[in-house]
Amino acid sequence: MTGENLKSLPLEDVHKAAGARFGGFAGWSMPLTYPPGVMKEHLHTRDHVGLFDISHMKLFEVSGPGAAALLDRACPLRAGALELSQSKYTFLLTEQAGIIDDLIVTRLEPQRFMVVANAGNAEADEKHLRRLAEGFDVTITPLDRVFLAIQGPEAADALLKVGIETDALTFMHGLDLRRDWFLSRSGYTGEDGFEIGLPEADARTLVEELTADPRVMWIGLAARDSLRLEAGLCLHGQDITPDTDPASAGLMWAIPKEIRTGGGFVGAEALRAILADGPRQKRVGLKPEGRQPVRAGTELSDADGNPAGRVTSGGFGPSTGFPVAMGYVPAALAKPGSRVFADVRGTKVPVDIHPLPFTAHRYRKG
Repeated sequence: MTGENLKSLPLEDVHKAAGARFGGFAGWSMPLTYPPGVMKEHLHTRDHVGLFDISHMKLFEVSGPGAAALLDRACPLRAGALELSQSKYTFLLTEQAGIIDDLIVTRLEPQRFMVVANAGNAEADEKHLRRLAEGFDVTITPLDRVFLAIQGPEAADALLKVGIETDALTFMHGLDLRRDWFLSRSGYTGEDGFEIGLPEADARTLVEELTADPRVMWIGLAARDSLRLEAGLCLHGQDITPDTDPASAGLMWAIPKEIRTGGGFVGAEALRAILADGPRQKRVGLKPEGRQPVRAGTELSDADGNPAGRVTSGGFGPSTGFPVAMGYVPAALAKPGSRVFADVRGTKVPVDIHPLPFTAHRYRKG
């Protein structure tokens, strides 16, 4: 897709004024970095507060008497068992149990849910949900919102300073903060933090107030990627795809045990078959020897030179101080301490299987 065809964020002028450098991602022109640079942006988020514009992502409201039943059909989920304000990480799956998208679903009212979808998949997700919705008494409403993430150990204090009280929320909970404002305690960095969807005019005011706080720094897509990689979080389109199933991806923790055995979601039979046989490959953390990162797409081999998987995400970890990566290896090699070799421009670089995450999560769970 050429730059001329990329969608622009509603707050693009704000990012230009902040000195952002832009690049294409999932059909959008996105701020990649700001003047401080990736390293400082990454570490500032870990130490203070990072502000991210994630308006490329899409919010859908799913409401009506059949809302929970539709979501249970579309996802390996018990939507009706969620408490009010509870959020759940889940998936849209193909009939073969491939991951069409990973989502966060929040129950806002007994018959109303908020669904957050990934940027590049939003249009396909909507079509998929509408196709499945035939026969259900349900309304699917795409919302026109600016979507911001406020992440880091001082995020709650920064929001409180601008009049947003968050003490009632623990990790993976969300609520209607006010009319047309959706706030959840969640994020993509491994840090405590929040995601907030709100109208553009309100967003401009909020951003102005937040960035007046010296603890708050704009963070671009490049640091968002290194933060989520250190936290062991998947990027759809790289670490998980329609060719990847939740068992191979190490994401079965997101599917309740009773749903694995008795759920009627799309892809249920295929996933049960994969679980019965055991996945042939598994997603793992990868720590290359030395300081040279291994990048997505790098092929892996075992000690005898046989193919042993591939890297799906890789870079340098500013917080860890060493290169970090994720990828897929045969199940027999997936134990921490195993070693594979990455082909980096003709050189075989030793790579150790490393536990995920690389940096400890610091969510507020209670």
